[in-house]
Amino acid sequence: MELHQNTKQYDKTYRVLLFIGIIVVAFNLRPAITSIGPLIGIIRDDVGLSNWSVGLLTSLPLIAFAIMSPIVPRLANRYTNERIMMVGLILLAIGISARSISLISLLFAGTLFVGLGIAICNVLLPGVIKDKFPARVALMTSLYSTAMGIFAAAASGLSIPIATGMDLGWKLALLIWCLPAIIGIFIWVYLNKNNNKEQTEEINYINPSENRMWKSPLAWHVAAFMGLQSFLFYVTISWLPEILHDYGMDIAHAGWMLSMMQFIGLPASFFVPVIAGKFKSQRPIVVIMASCSVIGYSGLLLGNSYVMLVISTVIIGIALSGTFALALAFLGMRAKNAKQAAELSGMAQALGYVLAAAGPIFIGYLYDLTHLWAIPLITLIIIALMVMAFGLSAGRDVYVLDGESQN
Repeated sequence: MELHQNTKQYDKTYRVLLFIGIIVVAFNLRPAITSIGPLIGIIRDDVGLSNWSVGLLTSLPLIAFAIMSPIVPRLANRYTNERIMMVGLILLAIGISARSISLISLLFAGTLFVGLGIAICNVLLPGVIKDKFPARVALMTSLYSTAMGIFAAAASGLSIPIATGMDLGWKLALLIWCLPAIIGIFIWVYLNKNNNKEQTEEINYINPSENRMWKSPLAWHVAAFMGLQSFLFYVTISWLPEILHDYGMDIAHAGWMLSMMQFIGLPASFFVPVIAGKFKSQRPIVVIMASCSVIGYSGLLLGNSYVMLVISTVIIGIALSGTFALALAFLGMRAKNAKQAAELSGMAQALGYVLAAAGPIFIGYLYDLTHLWAIPLITLIIIALMVMAFGLSAGRDVYVLDGESQN
C-alpha cells in the first residue's frame, strides 16, 4: 500500500513538472529572437552592418530551424524526447551567451546556436503534447502558445529600457534571456532522469523507409501555412519598430508598440486552438485571421496618423498570434498519433522556416533598394493572402497519411 502511494505521489510530481517543463520551454521559444527587433537599429549602427545583413540576426535562427527540424525526430527516437529537449535548451543558453560577446563572428555564430536550440524545442513540443496529453492537445497548445507569447512580448518591450534606459547596452539586453533557458535545463534534467518511470506509449518517430509525409499534399499545405505566417511574424518582429520610427515615432515607443502587438494577441493565442478544436473544419478561422493580417498591413501602408498606426498594430497582433497558434494546432489536429505529429512537425517546420528565414532579409533588401516601406508592406499583404489560400486547405477535416479523405 505504501509503495502504491509513493508511486502515485511520484506520478503526480512527474506530471506537474512535465507540465511546468513544457511551459518553461515555451517561455524560451521566442525571447532570444523577439528581443532583437527593437535593438536592430542600435546593433546595426554599433557593429556597422547593412539592413539586409542585420536581418540575418532574425533569419539565421530560422535557417537553423529549417536545417534541424527534419533531424530532431530521429534524435528523439534514439535518445528520448527529454534528453534531446535538454540538449536544445543547453544549445540555446550557449548561443545567447556567445552572441553577447563583442565579436561579429560570435554575434552570428551565437545566433545560429540560438536557432538550433529553439528548433529542437519547437519540433519536439507538439509530439510531447500529443504523447503525454493526447486528450488535451488543443488546450495544451493554447497554454504553451500563450506562454510563448507572454515572454516574446516582454522581450520586445524590455529590450530598449534595459539597453538604453538602464544604460546596460544591447549585449546585456540580449544576455538576460539566458535565464529562462537555464531554469528549463534543470527541469528537463529531472524529467530526463526520471523518464523511465513514466512511460505512456512507445513512439518510433520516423524511419527513412516509411517517411511518407513528404508525399502528402496536406502536409505540404500545413508547411506552407506555417512558413508564410512565420514569414509575416518574423518580418514584423524585425522591422515594425523601424517602420514606426520612420513614421516619426521614437524608437523606445516603437519597441513598446511591438511589445503591445504581441500582448494584444495573447487572447487569440489561447482561444484560437481551443475554438479550432471544437470544429471539424478550421476554414472560417483561417479566413478571419488572414483577413485581419491584410487589414493590418494595409493600415500600416496608409500610416497617415498615430491612431491608424496603433489600430493597425493591434489588428496585426491579433492576426499573427491567432495564425501561429492555429499552425501549431494543425500539427496535432492533422495527425492521428504522436508519431505522425512529430513527423509532420519536423517536415512543416523544416519547409516552413525556409520561407520564414527569407522574410527579414528580403524585406530589408527591398527597403535598401527603395528607401521606402510601401513596397515591403505591399509584399506582406500579398503574403497574407497566400496564408489564407494554404490555410483553407490545411483547415480541412482530414488527416495526413490517411488517404486525406473526409473523416
